[in-house]
Amino acid sequence: MAIKERVGLVVSDKMQKTVVVAVENRAPHPKYGKIVVQTRRYKAHDEENTCKVGDRVRIQETRPLSKTKRWQVKEVLNTRATT
Repeated sequence: MAIKERVGLVVSDKMQKTVVVAVENRAPHPKYGKIVVQTRRYKAHDEENTCKVGDRVRIQETRPLSKTKRWQVKEVLNTRATT
């Protein structure tokens, strides 16, 4: 079975070595055809605490690391704009 990967936006980095990543899925509604946005939030392991809120990251499925954490940060694609 292939290892799953997702690309999403970091929405929380308040935990130690853990970030919450929101992944959007855009798909047409089966009956009405309107594009509907569904968002899932994944807790991902971030060993070095490098991710900050607003970063776009790629996460990869892994073995269970805690009760709710089953993903790990593979790479940071874009960092947030510093103003």
